[in-house]
Amino acid sequence: MIRRNAFITLAALSLSTAALLPLPVQAAAPASASASALDPNRTLRECAAKAESDPDVAFEQALRWQEKGGGDLARLCQALALFHKGDFKAAGARLEELAPLLGKDDPKAAASILGRGGWAWLRAGDQVRAEKLYSAALDKQPGDVDLLIDRAFARAEGERFWDAIADLDAALAKDPKRADAYLYRAEAHKALSNHRQALADIDRALELKPGDPEAILLRGNVKALSGSVNGARDDWALVKRLAPDSEFGRAAAVNLERAAKMASAPPERAPDKAKTP
Repeated sequence: MIRRNAFITLAALSLSTAALLPLPVQAAAPASASASALDPNRTLRECAAKAESDPDVAFEQALRWQEKGGGDLARLCQALALFHKGDFKAAGARLEELAPLLGKDDPKAAASILGRGGWAWLRAGDQVRAEKLYSAALDKQPGDVDLLIDRAFARAEGERFWDAIADLDAALAKDPKRADAYLYRAEAHKALSNHRQALADIDRALELKPGDPEAILLRGNVKALSGSVNGARDDWALVKRLAPDSEFGRAAAVNLERAAKMASAPPERAPDKAKTP
């Protein structure tokens, strides 16, 4: 999230919160059905768990489940397996197709699948399609905080920072204790060179999540951009102490190294003025 600059920042690109919404639930089959048909929801949960740990095996299992009458739930598990295999375009397309089928009578289920699809398209690098699915999910679940945050992330990836801020404002109005939303909003303000607002959001995030190395790393980056190089070094050094083996600690170490090189580099010589005859 957010454009790169000389100092490394790591906005969380972890599994989307909307993608963790409950999977759709269908009514159990009659007692005369087979054991797997009796509880298709349990089969889906087991298949979804397998998709995370071993997506290739899960995909084959889901294909066999579909052959035995698993229907759209089996296809949903195939989509989850495709996601975890890294085939984000195929996963996004299939989830987009399944949302109106599995969520026909259940807006929450439809929003869940659309949110998963949005995350898949975001991982595929298609921010426009991702935002479209997140917006469709929000139509099903208006004001959902997780979906607002996820759509903000997609909008920021497309460098639509003010739109991202609008979503994060709405999310924080509903849940002012979301440290991640403050951090994402700080990233957006940083990209817009609104350094004062960015620092205020980082401070709020750190009040809610003290000692968070990601927030401290970002604070150092914003300080560096606003001209407070010593303050930036202090923050990066703190991140190294707090989480030396984390991605944030490694990014802080790189930033400190770059800052040291910049400080030791000789000043650029001004070009000679053209001589007049």
